Amino acid sequence: MEAGAARRPPRPERSREPGSGWTRRRFVGVAAGTAAVVAVPSPAAPPADGRPAEERRPASAPPRRAAGPRALYLGTYTSAEGGGTGVGFASYDPATGRVTGSGTLTGVPDPSYLAVHPDGRTLYAVNERQDGGVTAVRLADRRVLGTRSTGGAGPCHLSVHPGGRWLLSANYGSGSVAVHPIVPSGALGERTDLVTHTSPPPGPGQQGPRAHQFLSSPDGGHLLAVDLGTDSVHTYRLDGRAGTLTEVARARTRPGAGPRHLTFHPGGRHAYLANEVDDTVTVCAYDAGTGRLTIGEPQPTGSRGGTNYPAQLVVTANGAYAFLANRGDNSIARYAVEADGARLRLLGTVPVRGDFPRHIALSPDGGLLFAANQRSGTVTVFNVDPVGGELRPAGEPFASPVAVCALPL
Repeated sequence: MEAGAARRPPRPERSREPGSGWTRRRFVGVAAGTAAVVAVPSPAAPPADGRPAEERRPASAPPRRAAGPRALYLGTYTSAEGGGTGVGFASYDPATGRVTGSGTLTGVPDPSYLAVHPDGRTLYAVNERQDGGVTAVRLADRRVLGTRSTGGAGPCHLSVHPGGRWLLSANYGSGSVAVHPIVPSGALGERTDLVTHTSPPPGPGQQGPRAHQFLSSPDGGHLLAVDLGTDSVHTYRLDGRAGTLTEVARARTRPGAGPRHLTFHPGGRHAYLANEVDDTVTVCAYDAGTGRLTIGEPQPTGSRGGTNYPAQLVVTANGAYAFLANRGDNSIARYAVEADGARLRLLGTVPVRGDFPRHIALSPDGGLLFAANQRSGTVTVFNVDPVGGELRPAGEPFASPVAVCALPL
């Protein structure tokens, strides 16, 4: 279900006008969603010993865990009732998963999504407001280095290009993506481009484009923008000197899927797409040469029949397992990744021990998984079994007001 684009599709209309209507993203889950679950193809027959595939996977040495406490950054909505007052600072024990708070950086409004520069010195936060912005924070002394306008409404996602020179952000409310240069100090320069998605037309039940994610391919050769409102994923090339975007391909999900979040397999030839509106995931083939994404058939999220909005996918560094946050079902779905990334097989779900897991992330060593639970205001931590992919609770949930992002370093 991929709409092949021409070799060079028309360049999307550019706009500097902010949009509106982005509040659905913040409070999604109030209205009933539509679930469309398609069965996963049956796996190949097991060998004579009868063991399941995940148990037959050759055991590898578990990742080496860091010694001593590690940093954890927490995002929230400062304008929400009961929300936080800024970016939360905490630390975690890599051995036990225990989280300890260490203060809050105030003065950063609605920092609902966070990212760190590859050199580890600067934290970036969206300011998810009608007049959207992105803020840079120097971590050494927790100093705000400044805020730049994203040129749109309700920015909900940002990422740093692998080269460390560009910050990419997605404006949900206005359906646009923006590029900012990163100067040597880690601060942000003036926006170099803003592209508003004006086609294809909005999907069923949508009022317009809703850019939900803007990320780089693993090699940095292309940028991909996931648009929930138009059921599409746009692929761009970035001019490394001017910081401008040129669209080179476009893929379409089935109508009404509502794609939200894309995650690449470490091999770089496949990616996995979480579809928020129809409660599915899809395996995508990716061509690194052209940037073309080919979207596969929808598969189940493991939700149990009620209203559910899948949020975020993560994949282990060895590419063996994937995990999906299920908001509504309040679970983490576990998948075995098979056929060198070309297939996901649902293994089951684990209760998240919180309400509405908005964001999940793996620790750099892969030993822990963090889930930020928006409605319960908690962060839950799980130990990750590197051989079987099982998740086991690591202590009690950590209280964090309106927790919508948990970023471990």
